[in-house]
Amino acid sequence: MSGMALLLFGVVVAGIPGTQSADEQVDLIELNHFFDEHGRHVFDQVIFYEWSQTHHRFHVKAWRLVKDPQQLPQKSWKPIGYRCVWHDDGVLRKVRSPAYRETWSQVDPERTNRQLLPQDQRIGLLKPVIGEPIKRPAPTEIAIAEERPTQP
Repeated sequence: MSGMALLLFGVVVAGIPGTQSADEQVDLIELNHFFDEHGRHVFDQVIFYEWSQTHHRFHVKAWRLVKDPQQLPQKSWKPIGYRCVWHDDGVLRKVRSPAYRETWSQVDPERTNRQLLPQDQRIGLLKPVIGEPIKRPAPTEIAIAEERPTQP
């Protein structure tokens, strides 16, 4: 493999400099399909819950409207459970959970949960971490790497 190919491989493996990402685990992911009083579909949302040891119930940590089918929870085999992956205002979010449920309702479970834990007391999703910049070799290092003879 040439020096340039190795450099490109390193960029792909390391990621894009300055990319923000957040990878976390919650106790339950819920996919909720909300319908109005006439039975018409209004929206789909993904709700992320944490178990409260103090209150012995799930509290909403955060939620997101489903804007793209790629945001829907998917079965994960390593680790076993479910995960959601989506871009959230420039942040690549990955949320995993060992538990999942899908509901169809005329009562919004996220709003109902606000009565148990006010929205301003929610933990929320992790703040993004900015990726480390990649140290790029000087042009002379690339030229030297390409000039080296290859071993038979």
